[in-house]
Amino acid sequence: MSGTLNKVMLIGHLGDEVKMHYFEGGGCIGRFPLATNETYTNKQTGERVTNTDWHNIVVRNKAAEICEKYLSKGDKVYVEGRLKNRQWQGEDGNTRYTTEVHVQDFTFLTTKQESMENSSGQSSQPQPMQHDERTPAKSPAPLSQDEDDDLPF
Repeated sequence: MSGTLNKVMLIGHLGDEVKMHYFEGGGCIGRFPLATNETYTNKQTGERVTNTDWHNIVVRNKAAEICEKYLSKGDKVYVEGRLKNRQWQGEDGNTRYTTEVHVQDFTFLTTKQESMENSSGQSSQPQPMQHDERTPAKSPAPLSQDEDDDLPF
C-alpha cells in the first residue's frame, strides 16, 4: 500500500465556548478545546483513575458558524478530521508548536434540553426525558371515505 492516511475521530466535551475569528474575504474560523477521557482501574490500589486529554479543534466557514450557534461549554460532540501541525512566533520571540484537529465532519451528541441545562448552570446529572420528546410524532388521522374518492389511484 503506497497511500497514507491522516484521520482523527473524537467524541468528547467542549472545554470552552467556540472562539470565532473573521477574515476580510468573508471566511471565518472557529476554535475550541475538546476533552476526551480514559478511565481504568489501577490493579494495585483498586482505585478508578480518569485521564483527560485535551485536543485543539478547528472548524471553518459555515461549519464554524453552526458550531458557534449551537455548541456550548460542556456539550458532547463527535468530530472527524485531520491532524495538522502549526508553528508560530510567540510574544517572547520563541517558536511555538501546536497540533490541531481540522474538522471535516461533526455531529452534536448533546440534546437541546441537556445543552440548556448546562448553560443555565444546573446539575449535569442526567435528567429523565419528557414523555413527548421520546415518543415519535403521531401519524396523521386516517382519511375518511369521502377524501378517498378524489385520489387518482
